[in-house]
Amino acid sequence: MSETTDQNKRTVLRLYQEAGNEGRLEVLDEITCPDHVEHYPFPGQAQGLDGLKQRVSMIRAAFAPRFTVEHVVAEGDTVAVMWRNEGAHVGEWFGFPPTGKPVTARGVDVHRLRDGRLAEHWDVVDISQFLLAVGAAPAPAGTAGAGR
Repeated sequence: MSETTDQNKRTVLRLYQEAGNEGRLEVLDEITCPDHVEHYPFPGQAQGLDGLKQRVSMIRAAFAPRFTVEHVVAEGDTVAVMWRNEGAHVGEWFGFPPTGKPVTARGVDVHRLRDGRLAEHWDVVDISQFLLAVGAAPAPAGTAGAGR
């Protein structure tokens, strides 16, 4: 693996640890391109560096998250991450008032870097556990919590 690819992995991991877990949004100024593109933005989320700060802030305010990176795959300027986010639903999330319930989300993010900085982001996130926790979806029959 090239030195550039290794550095790209380290940059992406800083997003999850320093910004996501520690709330140090100022690190995004260092590791993100000003014209960052969010391909699947949250409703109302801006584009660019400010939009990424907004996204991280929204997640932190709603879930008090603890991201765990489970897998990282990098090739050239692209880094893919499989993660788990365990937290509690402590703030409003797109119309769902806080429940205080523990929630876990899992997802895969693909980041493209330019000159060693975050330039683009795509994601697929499994929010089924959140929907069950807040009562927005019934527990499937035969599973823990069904019929409550």
